[in-house]
Amino acid sequence: MQRRLPAKPERLEREVDRLSRENEKLRQELIERDKKIAELDKEIGKLERKLGLRRQNSTTSSKPPSSDGLAGEQRKRGSRRKKSRRKPGGQPGHRGHWRGLAPLSRVDRVIEVFPSKCRHCESRLSPKMSTQGEARQHQVTELPPVEADITEYRCQCIVCPECGKATQAEVPADAQGHFGPQLTALIAYLTVVCRMPRRVVREVLQQVLGIPLSLGSIQNSWEEASEAVAEPCAALERQLPHEPVVNSDETGYRTSGEKRWMWAPAATNFVFYKIAASRGAEVLVQLPGEVFAGILCSDRCASYLKYHKGEGRFCRAHFKRNILGVQEMGKTSDAERFCRDALALYARLFRLWHRFRAGPGVRWGPITREQLIEKSIPLEKFFALADRYLESCDRHVANLALALLQHFERFSAFLRHEGVEPTNNVAERALRCAV
Repeated sequence: MQRRLPAKPERLEREVDRLSRENEKLRQELIERDKKIAELDKEIGKLERKLGLRRQNSTTSSKPPSSDGLAGEQRKRGSRRKKSRRKPGGQPGHRGHWRGLAPLSRVDRVIEVFPSKCRHCESRLSPKMSTQGEARQHQVTELPPVEADITEYRCQCIVCPECGKATQAEVPADAQGHFGPQLTALIAYLTVVCRMPRRVVREVLQQVLGIPLSLGSIQNSWEEASEAVAEPCAALERQLPHEPVVNSDETGYRTSGEKRWMWAPAATNFVFYKIAASRGAEVLVQLPGEVFAGILCSDRCASYLKYHKGEGRFCRAHFKRNILGVQEMGKTSDAERFCRDALALYARLFRLWHRFRAGPGVRWGPITREQLIEKSIPLEKFFALADRYLESCDRHVANLALALLQHFERFSAFLRHEGVEPTNNVAERALRCAV
């Protein structure tokens, strides 16, 4: 019996070719689709990054609290911990704190108060009757009547008996102006430190002290005070390069509507303010000098790194905010684990610092600097943590790890040097009047 050959082999070959072409087409479409998905994922990552940066506030970045407006995520107030079941106020066994009494030398007058009738039987009582125990003291502090003290100088004119010509007396040198040093200092304090507008200062002086002043007079008093403190300010500027420790920070500042920067290098006993047109390292060259021999403490701004190559200290509070920012924006497991471990080490570090700084009343007892250094040795896990995540696929985590490795000595300088704090809060407080 003869075998039957397959019918129409050419048709089967064409079908195979068609299926092969369709398969290749689908494969190309799949490649294009995967490429588009990768591009869209990259775009989504960029948008999430922009949204995260926009939602940052002063707790997750170096922004000042004054910038926490409607555009960003509102700053969480109060503690981050779980709400306690305890009632508000002092707890049982807590030692109370109240306003102390002023010494007797500061008391202007004493008024004796006697009861008029007995609290028990309602009999009439007299101040001449015998008393028992010490009197209960209660002090009331009040402002005295506030009014301006005006001194009038009458410059007399005397006729000389020899030549018959008249000579009029000159106003004393310390009374050349129309306002005394106390009033001039008050005007300077209200305008500079309190940053009150000239019109508000005028209203305060007129309504509280009864002193009518014009805006021009207030400006003249302000300029007079500025000239009076010019030499002391110059002396402090000359002293700044010789200070052992300087905390420095800067903030945006507007003068007559133009953008400026206010710098506030804070030494141990004084703060020197300077308004400059730049935020660059050239301003630091003018302040502590071309080379600063002391310890410069800052918030890791690039200007300080460019200027100071010697020993310094970086603010751990600013770096903690960077960690919180990565934790809030991070979508990777590396970001979650790195931020969790770093924040735990931060909590241990600041507990030790508070025990060192707070004194005898601190919980768990105070510690010395030697004990602080000894107990802080395990906190070098910061270094190991940074080394572990240096090659992280999350670039934000890798950047934080690199900063820890590169500047580990600056982050831990407060452990070794007297007068060095772990944060830059000294300079930040000095700038609050401008912020």
